[in-house]
Amino acid sequence: MMRSHIHIALLVMAVLSFSCVSSAQVRQYRVKEQARYPHDVTSYTQGLFFKDGQMYESTGQNGSSTFRKVDIASGKALRRLDFDRKYFVEGSCVLGNSLYILTWTSNVVFIYDAATLEYRSTKSYPRQGWGLTTDGKSLIASDGSSRLYFLSPELGLQKTVDVKLHGKSLRFLNELEYIDGMIWANVYTTDMIVMINPDSGIVESVVDCSGLLPDSLRKADTDVLNGIAYDDLTGKIYLTGKNWPLLFEVILEEK
Repeated sequence: MMRSHIHIALLVMAVLSFSCVSSAQVRQYRVKEQARYPHDVTSYTQGLFFKDGQMYESTGQNGSSTFRKVDIASGKALRRLDFDRKYFVEGSCVLGNSLYILTWTSNVVFIYDAATLEYRSTKSYPRQGWGLTTDGKSLIASDGSSRLYFLSPELGLQKTVDVKLHGKSLRFLNELEYIDGMIWANVYTTDMIVMINPDSGIVESVVDCSGLLPDSLRKADTDVLNGIAYDDLTGKIYLTGKNWPLLFEVILEEK
């Protein structure tokens, strides 16, 4: 997403400053790099996930939005879908035998066959598309607000939860991943990932990812941390960012 970084960052800083007052109530982690892999530096990462041991990625920007089946060892696309320049692709995930791909402001969701990546349909969507994941039963979507939306496979609204950190609504929830019963979310423009209880919306843990991408590898177009993928076959967690040259396998260490 190309949004006002300064405005959003100031709002997020206000939330974080409030959070520091009662940080003992929330578990605090930092990430530790275990391995690194090439990542296509042209990928403006919006969605990242594994299905049956295979990594997939959706990328944004008008005119360069894609969905990719990615070889993790090389970072290269084994299969690639390109979208019309009028679409700014966002989060993606597989539920059942369907692949769902959000768009930012076009108010549509693209649906493909998960196995063949063949196009099935385009459905209307009533809000901005940001992040998307699944708990295996419902789709879980973010729209940049503090809300998470639980949707049926037919995109019917099942429920919403308001995400709160120390009792205060936390906005700018971006890319999502469902890991071991918790919803992980990038907080846009920050190096912070939060772990959210899907029933209450309460942030139970905060992950500090600052310094993951070395300054020496940052260039003018290097953008923010965004991209969480969990391989349930190996239990490994991977992180990347928009236009980052690397994908990182990480573990968490409690502060």
